[in-house]
Amino acid sequence: MEVTLHRLKLLRELRRRGTVRAVAEALHYSTSTVSQQLSLLEREAGADLFARHGRRIMLTEAGELLADHADEILDAVDSAGTAIESLRDGSGATLHAGVWASVATGLLPTGLSLLAERSPGIVVHSVELMPEAGSDAVRDGSLDVAFVIDYSNYAMPSSPTLTRRLVAVEQMYVAARTDALGPGPVELASIASDPWILSDARSHFGRAVRIACRNAGFEPEVRHVVGEQPTAMALAAAGLGVTLVSDLAARTAPPGVDLTPLATTFERNLSLTYRIRDENRWPVRRFVDAVVDAARAAGLRTPDATLQTTQPET
Repeated sequence: MEVTLHRLKLLRELRRRGTVRAVAEALHYSTSTVSQQLSLLEREAGADLFARHGRRIMLTEAGELLADHADEILDAVDSAGTAIESLRDGSGATLHAGVWASVATGLLPTGLSLLAERSPGIVVHSVELMPEAGSDAVRDGSLDVAFVIDYSNYAMPSSPTLTRRLVAVEQMYVAARTDALGPGPVELASIASDPWILSDARSHFGRAVRIACRNAGFEPEVRHVVGEQPTAMALAAAGLGVTLVSDLAARTAPPGVDLTPLATTFERNLSLTYRIRDENRWPVRRFVDAVVDAARAAGLRTPDATLQTTQPET
């Protein structure tokens, strides 16, 4: 039997995600491409690997057996690549990192500058994606490392194969039109009657803010649903409502916006996630160290030395 690593990866993702569409979305293929490749894999294996149950595709006994071996084969290939990479310590490596807008503007430039000074052989390719998608992309091997966030009232789902390193703890601010709020820290309950500018309830940030509002005793009236904090602040500057922004996003506040700290304890942990088996990869460690130093240089509240160790996701 001769099968390709690429198709084995699709098989592994199908077992993990359950539908061809989910695999296609995760790996940025069309559903027809994934279906075609899985059919070719079945032909290469010379056995029935799949059985349809409604929209889901279940693996047959042969499919499960091949998927088990696929995990071992793909892990071995990754380990071999890491071993070869270690022989080039300092001389060359490539990392793929997941970022989002405020991280890309507030941390990445300084982090990559520090990394270039310390380890000029490391080349970093970044891709912008939603914070919710970072862990999945690292777990399936699309990325080596990704920024993730956990709010004090709502943590991201964890994975037993990933670990995280805390980069910074960000304070949250109320963004409103200049002079719309009084001085001093703002209680969430005091802006309960204001119209809100907020991301979709399906986003991690949108859920966390709504939970914070409910804990304060109200449901926010969301007038404008926007995905990016700079856009939300622009609408706030026009007097169209209030929103919450983090330390990093606050750096891009437009004229006409006042940023007032929340009196309510509502913070977010900014971390980098990567595979546990990669925690000793020298390019990953040096990239993470550079980002932590960039956060410190930006004046963010960074963890002390005892917290800067890697912690497995549980």
